[in-house]
Parts: sequence; structure tokens; C-alpha cells
Amino acid sequence: MNGSRQQSSLFRIILVGLIGNVMEWYDFAVYGYFATVIGRLFFPTSDPTVSLVASFGAFAAGFLVRPLGGIIFGRIGDLVGRQRAMLLSVVAMAVPTVLMGFLPTYDSVGILAPVLIVALRIVQGVSVGGEFTSSLIFLVEQAPAHRRAFSAVWGAWGASAGILLGSGVGLLVTISLDEPQLVSWGWRVPFVLGGVVAVVGMWVRSHIHAEPPAAKSKSPVRDVLTQYRGPVLRVALLNLGYGVAFYTMFIYAVSYMKNVDHLPEGAALRLNTLAMVALLFVMPLSALLADRHGRRIMLGGGFLALAASSVPLFHLLHSGDEMLILVAEILFAVIIGVVAGSIPVTNVELVPSAVRCTGLALAYNAAVGIFGGVTPMLVTWLIEVTENPIAPAYWLLAACLVSAVTVIFLVHETRHQPLHDE
Repeated sequence: MNGSRQQSSLFRIILVGLIGNVMEWYDFAVYGYFATVIGRLFFPTSDPTVSLVASFGAFAAGFLVRPLGGIIFGRIGDLVGRQRAMLLSVVAMAVPTVLMGFLPTYDSVGILAPVLIVALRIVQGVSVGGEFTSSLIFLVEQAPAHRRAFSAVWGAWGASAGILLGSGVGLLVTISLDEPQLVSWGWRVPFVLGGVVAVVGMWVRSHIHAEPPAAKSKSPVRDVLTQYRGPVLRVALLNLGYGVAFYTMFIYAVSYMKNVDHLPEGAALRLNTLAMVALLFVMPLSALLADRHGRRIMLGGGFLALAASSVPLFHLLHSGDEMLILVAEILFAVIIGVVAGSIPVTNVELVPSAVRCTGLALAYNAAVGIFGGVTPMLVTWLIEVTENPIAPAYWLLAACLVSAVTVIFLVHETRHQPLHDE
């Protein structure tokens, strides 16, 4: 009976962490999947590549403010509570997402159109800066000690599921409408639908009551910057490779297949959706292995495998053959899934509990926001400048090597480490 109650409690904890991330990352990802259309409507130029770079620039703007969101929501989480931070972050994402579905385009209001879309992206970025890390901390702190990795992975799983949902909705809209309909109004539909997911997330999170012990730090931002710079730096370097890998393969790859490989939009979204399914399958399995064998072996092996395979798999991705492209996407998904199963719990365990929300939010968002968020824009520019369609692979390789070296030399095993400061 006691075991049944523990399983029920763990299920509720996982649901709370998962649901918000589904909504947050669905909303954030939809923009990436419709970047080409948005570029034409909000950043029109005579050169389609310039429009796409500008569109991804607005996408990157949302990432660049994520450290600010991390500080705001992290401070709320450390001083007021994890529940309050998670609930506020859902609201802060829902409003700009729905508004984005009703924005006037450049043809209607001129320069005001790109200003508005960038402003809404910034609000979204602030929200995501607090959501993901707050939910990871909640999941780990409420989990049984021997199931920390398995509990934490569902926050990342929810984020990936949200991106998959965005991909699936994007695919459905794309195959249901012709090009003029898609450009005229179809691209707006996924943003408006995000409001439905938001209502579910807010309802679930408003009914949670479990809170971790009160933080010991009275000034978490100051203490992170003065006393805990070492853990913050390690977490940032650890997430550099993960952020670049994830956003290269599951956000940018759709535009790569359309604009570089010249695949139809429907085919690109279909291949990406299948790869996301593979990722979601691998992540919980990797987390179970991390709980059994430790975090470092999974992270080190995953990052080294990504670095070694990035160039050959990008050659497959650029083959033009849909089957070979699918093979490349699936292999990338499996390797990224190995990392994704271990990195959420490691992030939480590396940061002292007194400043955990603020420290993790700042470290994670600095790495993923600066490096992952600019990846679509950067690699689009790299291909244009170098005229080398494999250029993104070298950016991915370099980032994963940094994280692999971090795991090997700077990260200790945290599987049996106490969660709370003595």
C-alpha cells in the first residue's frame, strides 16, 4: 500500500513538472518551425536568406534574455517557492504566444510589425528562462533518492514533447493548407492553439502544494555571483554542447532540410517529427541507466559520440535522400537522448540548494540562451559565408567537445550526493 502511494505521489510530481514544459516549449518551437513564413511576412527583403536570418535573429532574441528570466524567476523560486515561480512562468508564456497569432504583418503596419514580434519573443524568452530550471528542481527535490534522474528527465521530456507537438501541429497545418492559405492565415493557428495548452498547464500547477525546504540564502543573486561561481560555470559549460546539439537537430534542421536540401516543407516536418519520437523513447531509458550506473558515464559517452558523429551524420543529412536523412536524424536523436536522460538531474545536483533556483537558471540559460539560441541564425550565416552545407557540423562538434572535456575534468559523480546543504 505504501509503495502504491509513493508511485501515485511520484506520478503527480512528474505531471506537474511535465505539463508546463509541454506548453512552454510548444509555444517556443512553433516559431522556429514557421521561421521561413514569418521571415517573409515580418522581415521582407529581396533575398530570402536575409529574411530567414532576420527571422532567426528574432528567435535568438528570445534566448538572449533567458538569463534575465532565470534571475527573475530563480529569485522567486529561492525566496518565495518553486510553485510560485512555475505558475507565473506559465502565465508569462501564454499571453505573448496567443498575441503572436494576431499580429499584423509588415505589409499592414510597416516597421511596427517586426518590433512587435521581437518584443513578444523577448517576453517568451524571459518566461522560458524561469520555467525549465524551476520545474527540474521541483522534480529532483521531490523524488526518491534512487529515482532522481528518472524523475528529472520528465521535465526535459515534457519540453521535447512540446517541441514534438509543435512539429506535429505544424505538419498538420502544412499538409492541410495550400501555400497561399498558409502564408495568409494558416501560420497563425498553432500560436492561438497554444492558449489551450496553457490553460491546462495553469490548472495543474495551481493545484500543487509540495514545497522544498526554505532556501538559506537571503540574497541568492549576489551569492551566486560571489560564492558559487564554480558550480555555475561547470553547469554552463556542461549545457553548452547540449544546447547547440538540441537546437541544431530539432529546431534548425527543419529549415536546413527545406532551404539547403530543398525538401518539401511537409517532408521536413515529418522527418523531424519521427526523430523527436525516437528522442522521447530514449530519454527515460537513459535516465534509468543514469540512476543505476551514474551520471558521468552517460554524459561523457554521449558528448564524445556527438562530437565524433557530427560531420558524417551531417553528410547523410545533406544527401538529399529522405531515407538517409531519416537515418541521420534518428541517430542524432538517440545520441542526444543519451545526454538528455542524465543532464537534467546533474544540473540540479551540481548547484548548492541555498541558491539552486537562481544558480541553475543563470547557468543553464546563459549557456543555452547564448549558444543554443543563436545556433539557427549562426549556422544559417555560416553556410551562406562559407558556401559549405556541412558547416553546422563543425559548430556542433566544437560545442560538444567543450562539454565532453567539462564532464571528464570538472564534473564529479553526483548520484549519491545529498541534495540539501548541511
